[in-house]
Amino acid sequence: MIHALFDNRGMALILTILIVSLVVSLTLQFNTSMRSNLYAAANLSDGIKLGCIARSGFHGALAVLYADGSSGAVDSLRDDWAYIRAYSEVSSSLFEDGYFLIDVMDLSGRIQINRLVNERGDYNDAQKNILLRLLGFPEFGLDADEAENLVDAIKDWIDEDNEVTRFGAEDAYYLTLEDPYPCKNGPLESPEELLLIRGMTRELFYGTEEAPGISRYVSAYGEGKININTADPLVLRALSDRIDEELAEEMVTHRMDEDNDIADPNWYKEVPGMGDITISGDLITTSSTHFEIISEGIKDTLRKGIMGIVERKDQKLEILSWKVF
Repeated sequence: MIHALFDNRGMALILTILIVSLVVSLTLQFNTSMRSNLYAAANLSDGIKLGCIARSGFHGALAVLYADGSSGAVDSLRDDWAYIRAYSEVSSSLFEDGYFLIDVMDLSGRIQINRLVNERGDYNDAQKNILLRLLGFPEFGLDADEAENLVDAIKDWIDEDNEVTRFGAEDAYYLTLEDPYPCKNGPLESPEELLLIRGMTRELFYGTEEAPGISRYVSAYGEGKININTADPLVLRALSDRIDEELAEEMVTHRMDEDNDIADPNWYKEVPGMGDITISGDLITTSSTHFEIISEGIKDTLRKGIMGIVERKDQKLEILSWKVF
């Protein structure tokens, strides 16, 4: 009987330990779940706040672009929108928790790739030459044939017919891929669409640690005229086969000098060594119509961003595309 009593007490002790262990386990699991829910709620709250901060920065950039457009027809890297990062630096004083960083890029200072093809579906020779010169620069590592084949493929992607241009590509190529898709036969909606085109690699488009990517120098927007007041030196070099790296840097120095008048697109002729170089007036301008705005709301390691393409025309702003990231 005593032995049975001890057995019962032993079983009771074991059951008690099991029950306590179960309660502790459930409590720990509950606490972990509660902490996860609290963190998720906090992250959601921070995400909403940072989204609002990013939108504030975006609309601030819109206001700067509007004011700039109202003050005159000439756009350059001397303008307020080009120094918008300075506006970002004081944004922490506007919010209790977080701040924004804004970048504004002038897409009119880039090669407007949809202008490669004219209304008849033929090459726009002047635009073709600019794109060929850009792709032929040593920075991109393409030989002459590779550059021309890629330009042919871009033309075939944009033009409306299904006729292959030299070594370009149409449906007969794209529909035989492992993951097939048709040739668009229409204008690009964004530069990233170039990644679908035969001959375009991610390294060529985005760049690597050793080399730039062409995404920084092309745009899907614009009527073909490049603003030489804002164009990157590589784009300036692409305007003529007589503009080398040194002359492009001289152009940049000239246009940033407040004492120099850069309202007339032909100001480049005042740059030493460029007096006898002629760039067609159909290719260059000193005003801009399309801009890319990137605004990020930031708190510690958390970020929420907005990217938008804006057209400025007749002192009006229109948002053409909008993406949250």
